[in-house]
Amino acid sequence: MVYIHENPDWPAFSWSAEALTGPLAAVRHKQGYLLGRLQSIGFALRDEANLLALTQDVVKSSEIEGEMLDRKQVRSSLARRLGVDIGALAPVDRHVEGVVEMMLDATQHYARPLTAERLFSWHAALFPTGRSGLARITVGAWRTAQSGPMQVVSGPAGRERVHFEAPDADRLDAEMNGFIAWFNASQPLDPVLKAAIAHLWFVTIHPFEDGNGRIARALADMLLARSENSPQRFYSISAQIQARRRDYYDILEATQRGDLDITQWLLWFLACLDAALDGADTMLAAILAKEHFWRHHAAEPLNPRQRQLLNRLLDGFEGKLTTSKWAAIARTSQDTALRDIDDLRRRGLLIRDPQGGRSTSYSLAALP
Repeated sequence: MVYIHENPDWPAFSWSAEALTGPLAAVRHKQGYLLGRLQSIGFALRDEANLLALTQDVVKSSEIEGEMLDRKQVRSSLARRLGVDIGALAPVDRHVEGVVEMMLDATQHYARPLTAERLFSWHAALFPTGRSGLARITVGAWRTAQSGPMQVVSGPAGRERVHFEAPDADRLDAEMNGFIAWFNASQPLDPVLKAAIAHLWFVTIHPFEDGNGRIARALADMLLARSENSPQRFYSISAQIQARRRDYYDILEATQRGDLDITQWLLWFLACLDAALDGADTMLAAILAKEHFWRHHAAEPLNPRQRQLLNRLLDGFEGKLTTSKWAAIARTSQDTALRDIDDLRRRGLLIRDPQGGRSTSYSLAALP
């Protein structure tokens, strides 16, 4: 088995420009359309869209690796660092802070050069305890020969299947020097394609013991920010990769076991980006609907709990809203929760869902 990095011309990637012309043009058109729409809304709404997209990106990038982050903690950490007022902030553990710190450094400072030290700081932020799970790992430095071959494997012990084996540790200095020089250099290459290549190239080198996928996706986001010349993110490609997680690993494996023609990987990446931009349209529509709702009900005298409840519904409440759920979220009694909800029903802001009895639930009333 010959891996892509074992080809004598590595890393001289090639691709079919003809096959990419249409998909790349479609993505670039959608990027321009989205940024144009965002220019027509206020700063506060753009900040909200940015916060929502970054929260999704951080959460979903970790989910791809099987790590579930608390969305409220991620949102609170981002809001505090970005100066966005979201009311009370949730306590945030240092692991979440580290992931957020990496993502914001990549996207807010997208124009700064990439360096080995910058990558080391990202890696250290991802693993603040020096451990991946229970295992101690080398943090803030390239992996070493002592950690053994860096392999992507699946299957039970004794019957493992090796999907990929990265370059030996003694190649890493030269490999990463070449990658970083290419990343920082100006090339006659569309930055969207550069984002896709950087993602593939970095995970193929696999320079760290763990965290390579998350850092590769941060590097892609950094180059996408350069493609738009903007630190604000309004879509999440990680969310689309998570939705296609099995296909993601399949296309990586097929590409890493092939020759240096990476056309299929680039087409797959562009399809994910295209879907992410469609998702941004949906997100923006929800934010504009929320702004319209509050403009319509600006004169309503609501208590802080009621405002929180309505915002939770406007942001996409998971499941059905019941008095018991609201009491738990607002940390109040069932009686107080019921009074809050009944008052909103009398004002015409909430409606009772058709089913009754013990399963009574409530939804937002449609605007007239």
